[in-house]
Amino acid sequence: MIIKLFITCSMIFAPLLAITGLEVAQKVHDRDEGDNITSNMTMTLIDKSGHKRVRELKSYAKDKGIDTHRLMFFMSPADVKNTGFLTYDYEDSSKDDDQWLYLPELKKVKRIASSDKSSSFMGSDFSYSDMTSKNVQDYEYKIMKEPKVRGHKTWQMLVTPKTQETIDETGYTKSIVFVRQDNFVVIQSLNYVNIGKKLKYMMVTGLEKIDGIWTATKIQMVTKKAKKTIHKTILDFKNIKYNQDLKESFFSTRTIEKGL
Repeated sequence: MIIKLFITCSMIFAPLLAITGLEVAQKVHDRDEGDNITSNMTMTLIDKSGHKRVRELKSYAKDKGIDTHRLMFFMSPADVKNTGFLTYDYEDSSKDDDQWLYLPELKKVKRIASSDKSSSFMGSDFSYSDMTSKNVQDYEYKIMKEPKVRGHKTWQMLVTPKTQETIDETGYTKSIVFVRQDNFVVIQSLNYVNIGKKLKYMMVTGLEKIDGIWTATKIQMVTKKAKKTIHKTILDFKNIKYNQDLKESFFSTRTIEKGL
């Protein structure tokens, strides 16, 4: 009788405990990422010979309703100093995210076209598209298995763009994504590049709880071709602060032209 009852209960509750790939993706999207954020960022570019170039940045982010505005200033070295980057990240998937880059040597703000968003962001392994969040409804999701990654149980998911337009904009034909089950943070992904038979490996190597919010403090992106590393970028975030006094008017093309 007890065994029979256990089997019956298992049949009733198993569907409730199951989760789909789409549900995981939505929970990743809905996770609290904080608001009115400031941070210092170091971008380290490493070529195939191991030579490094280090750039220092200031970063800002603010929610505007369901949308997010982000702004970055390059502080050093001299060849990129005062370069500004502004993003309007829209929740509505039918609306293209807006991005602008201010180039001080030209004294000109350049709007990033959708056709250019798969290209390298300032010589890094991250693309312009990588600098925005993905719209959940633009992809198909399939849970492949539930491996442990660095001691944490994850969902390993195959993520596939629904349209060629999304492939062209992101530069990825598909991704294999690892989501931690305890906090719904993407801690690793393998991205298949549309052109050039390259693979891009993203890994969150630093993750901390700051003001109750799971926060990536160190991220690396490695580009490989034929199993050989051809370039690597490391983003290191310091002095991360939430709930700062950031005005909506700060996130404008005028600000990136004027500088800090």
